[in-house]
Amino acid sequence: MSKLHFTTKHANEATVKHNWYIVDGTNQTVGRIASKIAAVLRGKNKAYYTPHVDCGDYVIVINAEKVVFTGNKSEQKQYINYSGYPGGKKEETAQDLLKRRPEVIMERAIKGMLPKNRLGRKMFNKLFVYVGTQHPHGAQQPKELKF
Repeated sequence: MSKLHFTTKHANEATVKHNWYIVDGTNQTVGRIASKIAAVLRGKNKAYYTPHVDCGDYVIVINAEKVVFTGNKSEQKQYINYSGYPGGKKEETAQDLLKRRPEVIMERAIKGMLPKNRLGRKMFNKLFVYVGTQHPHGAQQPKELKF
């Protein structure tokens, strides 16, 4: 009886195909949609996922201003920026940041779920977040991604 031999195929830059997806943020919970988008950016939705290779797809998020927080997070969650100077700490609640710069909420949530190294930064560059339904990526013919 012959012995079957299977080999695991690892992805590399030549074999990976990057697709374009579009996600509508209307009435979506921030953390739940961010974790699913982070998985697509990493490439975990593909059969040939390899941790040390950028297998992920491009993701466009529209209607970023219509995402929601559960519970009291919109009043209690604090977004903190620090300039590095004494007294340079700035705090802002989630509802204030959602009014002022809604795309930052999605970007920060997704960035925190990606690896903290140069591969994670490369994955984050494939994320595009927009307020409203207009985006300049029509030529890429993005497919709609439903969660």
